[in-house]
Amino acid sequence: MLIYHAAFYKYEEDNGWYVVSVLDFPGVNTQGRTLREARFMVKDALKLMAESYLEEGRTLPKPNPKLADPEAKRIEKIRLEILVHAPVPA
Repeated sequence: MLIYHAAFYKYEEDNGWYVVSVLDFPGVNTQGRTLREARFMVKDALKLMAESYLEEGRTLPKPNPKLADPEAKRIEKIRLEILVHAPVPA
């Protein structure tokens, strides 16, 4: 199981929306109106990006628990949950 690290940023000028970036998986960014919605959205975005990497034969980025962003309101661990399907023999 891979555990990535999401940085949550709260933007008051955008009616309190949360913007989320996965620090150790480039390109995984999303947002939510509430912290709960942002958590749901980042899990989904991480899953979709990982599936895309695997479909393209790319290696998933290695999680790095040392990454941080002092501007983030909070950093949370995000567990990657995907099912990998083996190819069916012809």
